[in-house]
Amino acid sequence: MPAWQAGTPATHDREPGATMTTTAVAPSRHRTPGAVRRLVRRNLTAYGFLCGALICFAFFSWYPMVREILLSFQKTNFVGPPEWVGLDNFRTVTEDSAFAAAWYNTAAFTLLALVIGYAVPFVLAIVLNELRHAKAYLRFVVYLPVMLPPAVAVLLFKWFYDPGPGLFNQILALAHLPGLSWLDSTSTALVSLVIVSTWMNLGTGTLIYLAALQSIPSELYEAAELDGAGLFKRVWHVTIPQTKLILLVMLLLQIVATMQVFIEPYLLTGGGPENATVTVAYLMYQYAFSFGNFGGGGALGLMLMIVLMVFSAIYLRVSRDDKI
Repeated sequence: MPAWQAGTPATHDREPGATMTTTAVAPSRHRTPGAVRRLVRRNLTAYGFLCGALICFAFFSWYPMVREILLSFQKTNFVGPPEWVGLDNFRTVTEDSAFAAAWYNTAAFTLLALVIGYAVPFVLAIVLNELRHAKAYLRFVVYLPVMLPPAVAVLLFKWFYDPGPGLFNQILALAHLPGLSWLDSTSTALVSLVIVSTWMNLGTGTLIYLAALQSIPSELYEAAELDGAGLFKRVWHVTIPQTKLILLVMLLLQIVATMQVFIEPYLLTGGGPENATVTVAYLMYQYAFSFGNFGGGGALGLMLMIVLMVFSAIYLRVSRDDKI
């Protein structure tokens, strides 16, 4: 009997003229007490985990944001009651001579990080994806900087940049080139911070791109090779279109992360030389913990948050219009 006829009622045993009746058995909706207890226990466990996550987000993410918004309109030293001062904190920070430099350096750092730190992991992922041997070892080597604490990685590069026995100047000396004042010159300090940031975050971006590359069907590359496409054409016509979504997501995440850069200028340059590496996040720290002006720090944080929210909204709108 064909499979599509397996569920039809048999009619060959009916007597002529007899009417066929079918009795539908309604499923029982009665649950035993044990089943009810298991259902309640399972839902309570799920809601318990959900409540735990919501509490963590509320305490560590949402509450600090709300507190920062309130703090930007207040004057307080956290000893007495806060005093509402309106927009005075915003006027104070905008009149600071370092305010314009902080925004300029933050934008310049973000652009340089996109030129260097956005392209290098993608190219490295393509190279690793093309290799046939030692893939696991090379992935470990690439991801190794991410395992280091950020402070350790930054202090390691502080020795690399040392104008005397530093590694980079020693390499330049071997090539008979003059050494550079990596962190003490206004022309090289910001680029030096970008190099540190790129090295610290290289592994994460590379592995994400590598996972996206390995999800591309191999038939597309085989068809491109049959059509005579070389490596660069395969990357341009196959790899980039197939990874467009992850490339755009990583672009947004990198811009949001680099505009909040803090640890590199804090540990390497202290915002110098001549405010060449002071960023908005570092200036926020100075107002709050060096000057004791928590309201000014909150005002800077609110302005930075608004800029990132506007950029994210524009990005999401463009992505939606392009049907990415």
